[in-house]
Amino acid sequence: MTRRSAWPALLLTAVVLAGCSSTPKTNFYTLSSVAAPAGADAKVPYSVAIGPVGIPESIDRPQLVIRTGANQVAIAEFERWAGPLKNEIALAIAENLRLQLGGASVVTYPQGAQADVNVSVDVQRFESALGEAATVEVLWQVRTAKGAPRSGRLMVRETANGAGYDAVVAAHGRALAAASRDIAAAIRTARTP
Repeated sequence: MTRRSAWPALLLTAVVLAGCSSTPKTNFYTLSSVAAPAGADAKVPYSVAIGPVGIPESIDRPQLVIRTGANQVAIAEFERWAGPLKNEIALAIAENLRLQLGGASVVTYPQGAQADVNVSVDVQRFESALGEAATVEVLWQVRTAKGAPRSGRLMVRETANGAGYDAVVAAHGRALAAASRDIAAAIRTARTP
């Protein structure tokens, strides 16, 4: 083969290899609030701080972790959280509470370290099953300057309304809204004289 005839073959090989080496598109997800706005229930404005939020180490990563069997998960390399999952959960709960506790100022930790009400959240389970459901189990505690802390535990399984990643992320948002309703009720009770 002459030098001149080798160039087209090399060029064709380079084009084929370049086409094969392209990486898939990475998608980013965020948790949304889904709570219905409540009327203003605060005669005197107060502040609520959410956090810190604890999550299992197995899901503390940028990628979505998908349950594929009773004892097996898969890491979805190109399906990622927009920010750290702890922060995504804290922001979703904060926004839900902001809507449910009309009149309260709700922030995430550490910005609200000196808040009137502090809410700690420990996520025990945060499971995703594509095309099936999202399961969230949350332990929470509400603390005010006066009175004993109030605690609760809630496990919610929300059906995914579709087969894709968007559907399971939306199901997680609905599950966190249910946890937020319980937390909001505890905050109202804790603030009642």
